[in-house]
This record gives sequence, C-alpha cells and structure tokens, in this order.
Amino acid sequence: MALGLIFFFSLCFTLCFAGNVSYDSRSLIINGERKLLISAAIHYPRSVPAMWPELVKTAKEGGVDVIETYVFWNVHQPTSPSEYHFDGRFDLVKFINIVQEAGMYLILRIGPFVAAEWNFGGIPVWLHYVNGTVFRTDNYNFKYYMEEFTTYIVKLMKKEKLFASQGGPIILSQVENEYGYYEGAYGEGGKRYAAWAAQMAVSQNTGVPWIMCQQFDAPPSVINTCNSFYCDQFKPIFPDKPKIWTENWPGWFQTFGAPNPHRPAEDVAFSVARFFQKGGSVQNYYMYHGGTNFGRTAGGPFITTSYDYEAPIDEYGLPRLPKWGHLKELHKAIKLCEHVLLNSKPVNLSLGPSQEADVYADASGGCVAFLANIDDKNDKTVDFQNVSYKLPAWSVSILPDCKNVVYNTAKVTSQTALVEMVPDNLQQKDGSKALKWEVFVEKAGIWGEPDFMKNGFVDHINTTKDTTDYLWYTTSIVVGENEEFLKEGRHPVLLIESMGHALHAFVNQELQGSASGNGSHSPFKFKNPISLKAGKNEIALLSMTVGLPNAGSFYEWVGAGLTSVRIEGFNNGTVDLSHFNWIYKIGLQGEKLGIYKPEGVNSVSWVATSEPPKKQPLTWYKVVLDPPAGNEPVGLDMLHMGKGLAWLNGEEIGRYWPRKSSVHEKCVTECDYRGKFMPDKCFTGCGQPTQRWYHVPRSWFKPSGNLLVIFEEKGGDPEKITFSRRKMSSICALIAEDYPSADRKSLQEAGSKNSNSKASVHLGCPQNAVISAVKFASFGTPTGKCGSYSEGECHDPNSISVVEKACLNKTECTIELTEENFNKGLCPDFTRRLAVEAVCS
Repeated sequence: MALGLIFFFSLCFTLCFAGNVSYDSRSLIINGERKLLISAAIHYPRSVPAMWPELVKTAKEGGVDVIETYVFWNVHQPTSPSEYHFDGRFDLVKFINIVQEAGMYLILRIGPFVAAEWNFGGIPVWLHYVNGTVFRTDNYNFKYYMEEFTTYIVKLMKKEKLFASQGGPIILSQVENEYGYYEGAYGEGGKRYAAWAAQMAVSQNTGVPWIMCQQFDAPPSVINTCNSFYCDQFKPIFPDKPKIWTENWPGWFQTFGAPNPHRPAEDVAFSVARFFQKGGSVQNYYMYHGGTNFGRTAGGPFITTSYDYEAPIDEYGLPRLPKWGHLKELHKAIKLCEHVLLNSKPVNLSLGPSQEADVYADASGGCVAFLANIDDKNDKTVDFQNVSYKLPAWSVSILPDCKNVVYNTAKVTSQTALVEMVPDNLQQKDGSKALKWEVFVEKAGIWGEPDFMKNGFVDHINTTKDTTDYLWYTTSIVVGENEEFLKEGRHPVLLIESMGHALHAFVNQELQGSASGNGSHSPFKFKNPISLKAGKNEIALLSMTVGLPNAGSFYEWVGAGLTSVRIEGFNNGTVDLSHFNWIYKIGLQGEKLGIYKPEGVNSVSWVATSEPPKKQPLTWYKVVLDPPAGNEPVGLDMLHMGKGLAWLNGEEIGRYWPRKSSVHEKCVTECDYRGKFMPDKCFTGCGQPTQRWYHVPRSWFKPSGNLLVIFEEKGGDPEKITFSRRKMSSICALIAEDYPSADRKSLQEAGSKNSNSKASVHLGCPQNAVISAVKFASFGTPTGKCGSYSEGECHDPNSISVVEKACLNKTECTIELTEENFNKGLCPDFTRRLAVEAVCS
C-alpha cells in the first residue's frame, strides 16, 4: 500500500508539471489552464544548499507560486571557457530540483549578463581579455562565448528534464537583461545584438517562452517585460503578449558608507495590487530573499557583502515581519480573485479625482473589484455599488465578491517582530573564553619577488584581472638632510589621485592614512601629512578594488588604481612621483599561500598570543573555536574591526567594512509609505555602520575545531569580534476594528450578503517556540510601535488577561476584537485598536 501511494504521488507530481506553456494577451497558459502567478527571486549563489529547502518552503508559505533565479556565468566559468563548476552553492540543478520538489514553478533568467549588483555583472573577467572583445554588442567574440554558455545551460536543463515541456518546473527563460537602458550607446551594433540575442535564445527550442526585460525593441518572438518599483501602467510591445513584471523591488541594495533605503510593506503591497488591478498576470519580487554576496562576488563597486535588499525573507533566512506576512495576505486576496480576473475584462469606474475602481465580472456571475485611492496625502470615502468604503491614502482595497473588503494595502493586519543580534562570545573547544590567537603580519610593499617594474602607473583591474582585491604600487624617494621640514619638525603632505576604489598609504612600513571612493563616485583624492626621514624613504601604496562594475554602457572598460602621486613641502616645491619607477606586486602573501584554508594555514609561521595586537595594519588573525550555541542563524560582529576579509573553515564569508553611513536629510525613524518610492525617499541607519554583522551559514560550522581567519587591512580590535545569533525577541500586532477581516470561508458563508467577520489579531512563534509572556496588551487607543507601545486615552484593563488566556504557552493564537473579549463601550467616538507585544521562547 505504501509503495503504491509513493508511486501515485510521484506520478501525480510529474504530471502536474508535464505539459505545454503558452500564452495570450491575458496570461501564461500552463497545461491549458490560465495562471495568475506570484514569483520570488532567490539566487542560489547568495545562500548555501543547506538553506535552499527552507527558503523555498518559506516562500511557498508566503503565497508564492514561482521561484526565479539568474544563472551566474562567472561562477560557473570563473577562469576559462574550458572549465565548468557546479559544486556547492553553485549547484544550479540541485537548486531547481528543490523548487520542483516543493511543487513550484521556476523562471530561469539565463542572461547570461545579469547586472544584479554582482561582480562584473556576472560575465567572467577572462572574457574581457580575449583580444577584440566588446561586451553586449554585435561583437563576434562576445556573441560566440555568450551563445556557447547559453547553449550549455539549456542542454544541461534538457538533460535533467527541467523545462516544463519535459515535465520540469521551468516555465519561462530570459535572455539578456535590461539592455534597453544601454542599447542606444552601442548604435546600430546594439540593435543588431538585441535582435540576435532573441533569435539565438528562441532557436534553443526549450519548449517554453523566452522573455526580455526592459527591452524596448524586443521582437515578437519573445515577451518584453517590466522592471521597476511600479509596473501597473506598463504595456507589452505586442498586443498578443501578457503583462509580466520581472522585477518589483521591495527594497534596495546598499553600498558601504551609505544609509539603508527603506521601502515600507504598505507601498510594496500597493504596487502589487495596482499591477493586478490593471491586468497583470506574472509578478516577481526582486528580491524575495536577497542573501549574501559571499567572498568577492559583490559588484558595484562598493556593494555590501549583505544583499539583504529589505526583502520579505531576510539575509539570514527569517521572514521579515510585517513585510512577509502583509504580502502573504495580499497573495491570498489576489488568489481569491484569480478565476474572475483571468476570464473577464475590466470596466474602469471613476470614484473621484484620484480614486477609481476596476471591476471584473465573468459569465458565471463572479465579480471582483479593486478600489484604489492614488492620492498620496488624503484618505477618502468612496461610494461603490451603493456602499461606502473608506480608502486610506495611497492604497488599494480588494473585493473578491464586489462587496466585502478582504484586504487593504495600507492596513497591516499581520504580525510584526523585533529581531535582535544576540552576542555569543567566541569560545575554545574546552569552553574557555581565553582564545588562543595566532598572528601573521604582511610586509607593507613587495613580498617575495616583484611582479614587474614600470615608469608610471598601470591600471589596477587590468593588472590583477580580479584575481585579488589588492595591488601594491611601491617606489622610493631620497630626502636630503637640508630639507626645511626636517629642521622645523613639519610634515610634508602626500597627495594621491585614484580612479578607485580604496587605498592605504604606507611610508617606511608605517600606515600614514587611508582613503576611498563611494558607491556613487569611485574616484577619490588622498591628502595627508606623512613622516619622512633623511635618506631613502620607501613609499608603498596598497590599492584596492571593492567589487567590479556590474552595469552600464562599456562598463568593462572602467578602470581603477592610481593616476597621480605627489609630495608637497620640499625646499624646491612639490615632487611629482607619478613618473618615477614603480615596482608592482599583485595580491597579498597570505592570499597567495592560501593561509585562510585549512590545507594552507601552515604555509607561514604564525605567532601565538593570548592578546592579539590591536590597531595593527596588514595583519592576519586566526583562531580555532566552537560554534555558537543554539540553532539560530549566525552573524560575525565586526564592529570593532577596520576593513578586510574573513573566512570560516576556508569558506569565504566575504569583505567586511563597518564603515559608518552618512547622515542624510532624508534619514527617518519611520518612513511614510504614501507616495511613489525611490531609493532616496527615506533612509534608516544613518550614522551607523552600513554593515556590522556578516552572515556565517550554520552549515559551515563543524561541531568543534572551527578555523576562523581574518585579514585586517588597517587595524582593529580582534578581541571584540563575536558571533551573534539572530533571534526574534518579540512579536507584535496592532489591529483596528475597521481592518479587513473577511476570508474565503467567511465569504462562502456570507453568500450574497456582506461578511460579518470581526477584525482579529493573529500571533505566531517561530518553529519549536511558544508564547511565554505577554509584555503589553491594550484595547482602546494605544499608540507607538512594536517594542514601544503605550496605553492611550482609553484602555480596557482586562486586555492583558484576555490575551494571556488566548495565547500563553501556545505556538500561535487569535484574538478577535469582539464584545465577548473587550469592553466595546470604551471611547465610542474613536476607532478602537488592539496592540499586543509578546515573547516567544
């Protein structure tokens, strides 16, 4: 019997995916059935295989139908066109199989150019050095290697039977990416290339449609799609194509030294509801889980190691509340409308100067309405079908039966949460907190034999070819004893100009200062007094890249490194060192010897110490330790370090740089969701390090004996490094009586009448936890937000006891705002609310 059931479910699962994917002007049609699809971007290299099943599960629980990912060319062919890598977190087939096992579809954006704030836009650096190559235009070399890689990926997918036409989950593929922004810069070659890319893709015969996003002259053989914060007004080029939104940005990326752009959940929901209100059929969140730019995979330059993106699932894999929950409720509401939306045409009704309704009615009598208030300041009351509806500013109400509001984008009914990074001191295997650090110090300048010498400067990227972030520029200058600055105790001034990205300046092995560009302007100038002595002085300048450019016209030609070095303050004026004889060394000695790997750690002589040196530049630190307690996600707290790289057991944690963000006039404690969002609309985290914690996946830890290696460029305090566990410290909800509460069950029970469901608070703890305490509860007019609620003018004193009775020692609970639970006679002239904060343990 058990074997029979297994065979049945296996056969059923295969048949669910087997079949044809086509489309018309309204939607994708899968196995003959129209589909309205919610998609979630999760990039396989930005997490680890141990996380993939839970990420996909959390997306599915959030109401998602489809997982979307790019294919990252430069992780699969990092060093040459003759080698392919698909191991570890680059195992694309394993990732897609996990999606299929979850019963979900997949959108495969092969590109192979991806942008994505990923190093070099996903294109291998070696391709830039194939003579005569120009990226993303009608160039023989580029097209040859692009087609070769695309064909390899398509053949791999076919071999594994992963296209929907073979019974797999892949329902759409993408070629190129946002080329419409840049095509004009390439002239006629750009037009020919775009047409060729579409033709090349379609000729692969995958059995599924191909898309091109932001491609304004896409041919009819592909579907052109939209990328933006809002795509409700987007129209495909050709009338037989469905309306697809490939990138809805629920947040934004960060750069080192910049504050965090914050997009409220209410505005994300508004954009999605408007898209489906206006005939959309496929909507993809970019990102739904942003993840981590492990190692040196971040682009930009200056993109942070964290690619959290303020996505519905955070960098560590936890649902971001309330965003994840608010969108989950939206997806439920949209799915209630799916059949009617896909089988009828809308009628648009004006409800006011900035208010409108789109009404869908099918032949069976089904009716769906979206009521929108696009006024970004004022709430409005509108009349629709002889009933009054209150619409908050910048919001959409969804009525699956044209009567009952099941969802309003501005009214967050799902719980929120406070998430903390709880320090967990680094410990040895025996539990001792006195760690046994070992240290290796790099020489400032040339280690080993020089790589080459040259009069003047070389381009940093062309020299390193991105095999390392680091390039030493070294020279020397002889100072005569008669220089006045020596006699007077003054300091000459070192003046450096660089195309980017960052620099540490050493004179006679001593650090003199540092400088860098930023995410909006890579070039920078360095100006700092330096200490020179009579006689020969060694000048060693460590130039650094912080990720390669990832987008833009001809971006592969953007350089980095020094362009001018001068010293002012000599008796004869300023000395220009720019045309001196410079000696060059690529990378660091520790990098070359692989001392961050378990197999290479003994390649140098480490110095053991119980008190590792502080504020010492060019220093490698290593320590062997136990994993943090518990099973929560882990971050490495680098607040007290300077800048550098980190590894655990040879795995690349990535670049760290707790650079403080700028203070901006648009820095806020709370962002107004009303009105169109742009990345500079409102910032959080101003004056704080852009990134303090660095994700270390749990699967990288061994039960004991874990090797943590840090390379610190400019100096920090390694004794203050800690692991922190990411924990949900409180769960909260704030619900008003007029918040939507109807669902599928209540609508079915109501029939032709209005639903009489009551607003309610829903609380739930993470897995294996229960509600252990109620910190705050107030029915009446409470104010504040999660973590800082306070009672208002009126308060029901029984609030705490009601919530405790319903919730204590339970994994989840529901409290309805009914007369049975609360005193409805309180403050009758106000809209009453229930605010709750509870603790899970």
